[in-house]
Amino acid sequence: MPRIDRYILSQMLTLFGFFALVLVSVYWINRAASLFDDLLNDGRTALVVLEFTVLTLPLVISVVLPVAAFAATAYGTNRLANESELVAMQAAGLSPWRLAQPVLVFGLFVGLLVTVLIHGLVPTARMRLSDRQSELAEDVTVQALRPGTFQYPTDGITVYVRDIAADGRLLDVFIEDARDPADQYTYTSEEALAARNETGPVLILLDGMSQNLRIEGDQRRLAVTRFDELSYDIGAMLHGGGRRGSDLRDYSTLRLLSPDRELLEATGADPADARREAHERFAQPLLSPIAAMIGFATLLIGGYSRFGVWKQVIWAIMGLILVQFLTNAAANQAGRDPTQWPVLYVPALVGIGLCILLLWLAARPGRPRGGRGSGGAAT
Repeated sequence: MPRIDRYILSQMLTLFGFFALVLVSVYWINRAASLFDDLLNDGRTALVVLEFTVLTLPLVISVVLPVAAFAATAYGTNRLANESELVAMQAAGLSPWRLAQPVLVFGLFVGLLVTVLIHGLVPTARMRLSDRQSELAEDVTVQALRPGTFQYPTDGITVYVRDIAADGRLLDVFIEDARDPADQYTYTSEEALAARNETGPVLILLDGMSQNLRIEGDQRRLAVTRFDELSYDIGAMLHGGGRRGSDLRDYSTLRLLSPDRELLEATGADPADARREAHERFAQPLLSPIAAMIGFATLLIGGYSRFGVWKQVIWAIMGLILVQFLTNAAANQAGRDPTQWPVLYVPALVGIGLCILLLWLAARPGRPRGGRGSGGAAT
C-alpha cells in the first residue's frame, strides 16, 4: 500500500477508535441503566448486572460502528482540508477517485467487524442472555413467593401460597390468570413444585382443580377440570413469556438460511421469516463502507471557504439519514412480506449510487480544486 494511503488510513482508524469508544460508552450506559434498575429491583447482585450488560455489548457495538465510521471520515476529511493536506494531495495529481481508495478500505474493514459481530457474537450473546434470563426466572420463583400473601407479579396475575415446606414444596397454591378478561383461568392445588423443562421454568401443580371462565357477549361459560398433575408456565407469568430460542435473532445465520423443524417450532416462524432474518444480517454490514464513503465524498465537493465545510457536513448527514431511512423502510417491508427479502439490499445499492455521484461531482472537469485563487503575482 502506498505511503499516502497508509497515512489516510491511519488517520481514519485513529479517529474511528475514538468515536467508537465514545458512542459505545454512551449507548451502553443508557442500556445498562435500565437493566441496572430492573435487576437490582429483583434483588440481583452487581455481578449479575455486569454479566447482563456485557452480554448486550455486541449488539450495541454492531449498531454504533457504522455511525462511528461516518463520524471518523467526516471529521478526518475536514481536518485534512483545514490543514491544507487535502489541497496538497489534489495539487499533486491525486483525483477524488484515487483519494477514496484508502477510505473504501477503511469502510470495508469496519464492515468486516460488523459482519463478525452480526453473524457470530450477537446470536451467541443473545442465546446466552436468554439462558441466563430463564435461570433467573427459575431461581426467583420460590424467592419471590411470600407465604400467606396475595401477590401480583404482573398485570392480570394473582398468586397466593399458604406456606413453603423445608424441601421447597409450595403448599395450598392459588393462581388466577386474568390477562385475557374474556378467557380467565383459576388454578388451585394442594402442592406445587418448581421445575424446569425445555421451554423454561414451570410450576407442577399436584392434586388440584382448574376453572376456565369464558365470556362471549352476554354468555358466560365455566369449565371445571380436576387434575392429579398440571404444568403451569411461570416464565410467562413472571417475565412476559420469554423463552430460550423463541426469537429468530438467537440463531446462527447458517441455521436461518436452512431452517430445520426444531427452529421453526421453537420460534413459531416459517422458512421465509428465517431467510429474511439471514438476509437482513447480510445487508446490515454494507452500511459501514457506504457511511464512510458518504462522509468522505461529500466533504470533497465545493472549493475553499473561510467559513469551513459546515454545509458539506450537513449534506453528508442528510445523505446518511436517507440511507438509514431506506434501510428501515426495507426492513419493514420485508417484515410484512418475508418473500420480498431482496428489498433489503436496495438501500445499499442506493448508497453506492449516491457515493459514485458524489465522487463524480467532486472530480468533474472545471470544478475548483480548493485553492485560494489563481490570480497572477504583480511584477
